[in-house]
Amino acid sequence: MFRMGVIALLPLGMPLGLSTAGEASEALPFGLSMGELQTWTLVYLGLSSLAFVVVWVLGYLRR
Repeated sequence: MFRMGVIALLPLGMPLGLSTAGEASEALPFGLSMGELQTWTLVYLGLSSLAFVVVWVLGYLRR
């Protein structure tokens, strides 16, 4: 078993589990801050949702 405060790493060096919220901010991809990661995640989800709706509407209109 692991002690509290110890991060178990997967073979690629990615954390398997985090003990504190501070450790999560150290493990963010691409050197992003938590706010930047949230912003870009919302941008990605918004654009992908918009693309889904456009494809759905075009398919409906072509029918």
